[in-house]
Amino acid sequence: MSTDLVWLALLMAAVTYPSRALPLLAPGIERLPAPVLAYLRLIGPGCLAALAAVNAVIVKDATGRPAIHLGIEIVAVLLCVAVVIWRRDRLLLGLVAGIGLVIVVRAAGLG
Repeated sequence: MSTDLVWLALLMAAVTYPSRALPLLAPGIERLPAPVLAYLRLIGPGCLAALAAVNAVIVKDATGRPAIHLGIEIVAVLLCVAVVIWRRDRLLLGLVAGIGLVIVVRAAGLG
C-alpha cells in the first residue's frame, strides 16, 4: 500500500482551504459578484472531481507504468456526477451512490 496519495490529499486541502475559509475570515463576502461566489463555492468539489476522475482512470500496469483503465470505477464517478447534478449539489448522496455501486458490483464478482 502506498501513501503517496495521502500527501496529495493534504496538499489539495492546503491549497483549497483558504478559499473555503474565506467566508469566515472576510466579513461582507456575500457582497461579491455572483460569479465570484460561485467560483469560490465550487473550488473544493472541482478538486475532488479531478482527483476522483484521475484515480478511477489511471492505474499502473504490470510493468509499473501508468495505463488507462475503464472499469466500474469510472462508471461510479459518472454515477456520482449524475446524482449530484440531479439532486442539486448533494455531494454526499452522489458519493454514497458511487461507492454503493462499486461495492455491489465487486461483491457480485463482476468488477
